[in-house]
Amino acid sequence: MRIISFFLFALFLQGSAQAAIVDTVSIPSKAMGKTYKCVVIMPDNYAKDNDKSKRYPVVYLLHGYGGWYSNYITRLPDIIKYADQYQFIIVTPEGKDSWYLDSPVDDSMKFETYVGTEIPAWIDTHYTTISDRKGRAITGLSMGGHGGLYLGWRHADLFGACGSMSGGVDLRPFPKNWQLMKRLGDTLSKAENWEKYSVLNVIEEKPRDSLAIIIDCGTEDFFYDVNNRLHAKMEKLKIPHDYITRPGAHNWDYWRNALQYQFLFFSNYFNRGKGK
Repeated sequence: MRIISFFLFALFLQGSAQAAIVDTVSIPSKAMGKTYKCVVIMPDNYAKDNDKSKRYPVVYLLHGYGGWYSNYITRLPDIIKYADQYQFIIVTPEGKDSWYLDSPVDDSMKFETYVGTEIPAWIDTHYTTISDRKGRAITGLSMGGHGGLYLGWRHADLFGACGSMSGGVDLRPFPKNWQLMKRLGDTLSKAENWEKYSVLNVIEEKPRDSLAIIIDCGTEDFFYDVNNRLHAKMEKLKIPHDYITRPGAHNWDYWRNALQYQFLFFSNYFNRGKGK
């Protein structure tokens, strides 16, 4: 199945030469001593733009559990049209099954450091980006939805906007799922990890800078309840955010639609920054 997907992906890229530019790059992690691949999607005029002073905002888009760095462009190939439409760069990094944490029980998993700091630094060095929090947003689906809010909150000095689609925003109800015990330890001797690393609790400590936040979850999703609880808690704490729910389950049909709202939200955020 994977072979077929990549074959179709290759054919798609051949037919899209005049559209957005798609790079597959390798980005090293000093923290983990490894290098992982990453897809970078640029607007169609990026390479031919004669105005070398023009810099582009960046949306970091995180995959879910069981996904990989090219998950989005193989499953949602229309994603490249948004780079053209909104004139921003889209970066889809490798996150393994890390939950985008620096695991407190596994030193080989430092994906908060990698995705939250090392990759943005590398992208800013190799592409003409707006190297400021006002030009960076981060979001994702499922495990990546947890990552989008977790990294956005903990690294608000780097990201001005963050989001989540069908995010696993509270890890505590799911101790036997998705290798979470390998990332956090067992729920008895390492109970504090389950509290500390869940977005539902992370938001209790306000970030240094304000964030533009968008959260989206389908009403038939198994993460619907935890997203509702996050929304209620954010209202109680008076944390401004957009919260969207509509009929839908935990699947690509839902995310195909949700992604449009996320990108529009981030585009509006970037455009507001231009006026300041």
